[in-house]
Amino acid sequence: MTRILQFGASGQLAREMLDRQEGSIEVVALSRAQVDLTDPAAVARAIETAGAIDLVLNAAAYTAVDKAESEPDLAYAVNARAPEAMAKACQARGLPLIQISTDMVFDGEKAGAYVEDDPTNPLHVYGASKLAGEQAVLGGCDRALVARVSWLFSAYGQNFLQWFLKASQAGTPMRLVDDQKARPTASGDLAAFILSQADRLARAPAGAPEWGLLHVVNDGVASRYDMGKTIFAMAFPDREPPPIEAVPTSAFPTPARRALNCVLGSGRLQRVFGVQLRPWEEAMEDTLDQLAALKA
Repeated sequence: MTRILQFGASGQLAREMLDRQEGSIEVVALSRAQVDLTDPAAVARAIETAGAIDLVLNAAAYTAVDKAESEPDLAYAVNARAPEAMAKACQARGLPLIQISTDMVFDGEKAGAYVEDDPTNPLHVYGASKLAGEQAVLGGCDRALVARVSWLFSAYGQNFLQWFLKASQAGTPMRLVDDQKARPTASGDLAAFILSQADRLARAPAGAPEWGLLHVVNDGVASRYDMGKTIFAMAFPDREPPPIEAVPTSAFPTPARRALNCVLGSGRLQRVFGVQLRPWEEAMEDTLDQLAALKA
């Protein structure tokens, strides 16, 4: 039995982890009510007193990208100082740690896909806080995996899929950004990858190739405009879509500046783990089926 101590119980990745655990994998989830992520001592204590565990996963984060501009202390507390406390506690117990990070550690100026060792340059507080979390985890635990993900969607939580389905019900014209590009990723596929590698990671020693930075994203590049058109066609095959206008990022000014190129390359995922996640469209179709089943 491989036991995963998971920080986070209600977010989209956390829920997918709990739903998909089976067989020899057990996920023990800690909610924010149980552990205050702004208290590093409480975070460390949760690991120190967890009993028999084999792996720690941080599936919790401060994710309000624009609000972080006015709440930098809170963003850094949750996204940097809490992971730092986790890393030190894991190191003390000899436990491996998986930290979830983001494409937003990059500035989007690169012409092609970003690889793990490309220079980082976040454009806002949220990205900077996540980068600080990456650095703290990799510097504090010698068995740490930092998984960068992009544009997560799921049948759970708040994400573009959920927003678009609600917005499209009204049938009114919509405007979706088409100059930001990324590799949309299903939280369910991310969870399935983590669960499939849990036993391997629990046994991998310090210095093994599994540790370090890793981009975990579905195959295929899209914009929000592309995603919206695809979601509507899949969810409502017998309906005429509302007018959807492709607009530039500049049409939606936000407190936090957005990078245009958010595409993460997943070559290391294939080389080290022998895994390539399926096209995001296939994952989207399964996620829509999952959502329909939850509502049934």
